[in-house]
Amino acid sequence: MQYAVAVAALVVGVILGCVLMNFLARKKQEKDAATIKSAEAEALDIINKAYKDAESKKREALLEAKEEIHQSRSEYEREVKERRAELSKQERRNQQKEEQLDKKTEALERKNDQVSRKLSELDAAKEEVNTIKQNQLEMLEKISGYSVDEAKQYLIKNVESECVHECAVKIKEVEAKYKEEAEEKAREIITLAIQRCAADHVAEATVSVVPLPNDEMKGRIIGREGRNIRSIEALTGVDLIIDDTPEAITISSFDPVRREIARIALEKLITDGRIHPARIEEMVEKARSEVDATIKSEGERAVFETGVRGLHPEIIKLLGRQKYRTSYGQNVLNHSKEVSYIAGLLASELGVDVALAKRAGLLHDLGKSVDHEMEGSHVQLGVELARRYKESEEVIHAIEAHHGDVEPHSIVAVIVQAADTISAARPGARRENIENYIKRLEKLEELTKSFKGVDTCYAIQAGREIRIMVKPEEVSEDEMVILAREIANKIEAELEYPGQIKVNLFRETKAVEYAK
Repeated sequence: MQYAVAVAALVVGVILGCVLMNFLARKKQEKDAATIKSAEAEALDIINKAYKDAESKKREALLEAKEEIHQSRSEYEREVKERRAELSKQERRNQQKEEQLDKKTEALERKNDQVSRKLSELDAAKEEVNTIKQNQLEMLEKISGYSVDEAKQYLIKNVESECVHECAVKIKEVEAKYKEEAEEKAREIITLAIQRCAADHVAEATVSVVPLPNDEMKGRIIGREGRNIRSIEALTGVDLIIDDTPEAITISSFDPVRREIARIALEKLITDGRIHPARIEEMVEKARSEVDATIKSEGERAVFETGVRGLHPEIIKLLGRQKYRTSYGQNVLNHSKEVSYIAGLLASELGVDVALAKRAGLLHDLGKSVDHEMEGSHVQLGVELARRYKESEEVIHAIEAHHGDVEPHSIVAVIVQAADTISAARPGARRENIENYIKRLEKLEELTKSFKGVDTCYAIQAGREIRIMVKPEEVSEDEMVILAREIANKIEAELEYPGQIKVNLFRETKAVEYAK
């Protein structure tokens, strides 16, 4: 029973639930329909409002567009008016220019016509001038006897001769000017230097003569089978010449130190009287010691007399060796001291470093101390020795430049060069043997004859002047000046000679005719 009631209650509840749900669903549909209707009405209002706003904005846009169009049209019309006005002005200007161009064109045409007429007249005149010129040339050729080419050659030759003349005159003017200015000052300085310097020179040769007490001493010096003389020559490195000269023995050697050692040793042996190989060796050693001491003392004395300080001890010894060295008969040590004195005096006059000039002058012939023992010129050897013993670059350059091996680029080098020339060239300072003298003269004449236009030449006054006869048909008066300069330059470049050489040119033209 209870089950049936429960089921019935359940069915009733389900039915009620269905009815309630149906009611609620119908209410929701009604509410939704009302909502949709209100939304549709609201949307319609929005659309209507939008249409209204669009219409108003459309009207406003149209009004603005009309205004802009009106303004643009006004501006365009204004610009068009301005451009039309400008175009009108430009047209007027162009028209004026065209009128001016027309006038100018007409004027140019008239001028062209005039130029054409003048050109025609000029062509005719040119033809007439050419004809006259040709007639004149023909007439001139007939009158002068020269063709055109020959006349050109004649004129060129005249111009060349005038140029040579002017060149020679200019050379003479320049030489006279510089000689006038330089010789007076140079003469004053050099004369003062020579006056304040005096040095003794002893002419020496390559031989020394030892006097003997008697001719018997010659045999004792030769010794049994020549053992003594061979021992002396082997120990000293010299040649003993025993000839028919009474009571004298000649010592010959190109090394003056060896020659001096041999001379002293021989004198000691002759004084002692005991002459045998052992005694010879002892005396040679003693002589060598004496010569070494003399060399050192002479070097120190030269340094003291010239006032040069701070020399390397080996350089002092090399200076002492120059006591036994000669050049053209002039003692090299005395020559070096004299050059040092003169260089110091010249430097003092010119306001240059006196100590440096005297040092360079004393060392300028340093290479002559060893040129018998080493290969090379005394200039090269002197530069090597000075560099070895840490001499300054100024002194080394002066040594290298004193014979013109390199171009002097310092005042000291020029002073040393001048002082060396003064010492060597003064009268009596130097002499040379007959063979070298003759060779020098022959070389001088041979060099002079190598120039074109030289006929004959003669070296006179002991080679201090060369007289040259030139061919007059090849060398003119003006060309003689240039030729003399060229010969002097070549002599300076290729020859070695004491003093200076005067180049004297002669040109002689003769005309011979016989009256019959």
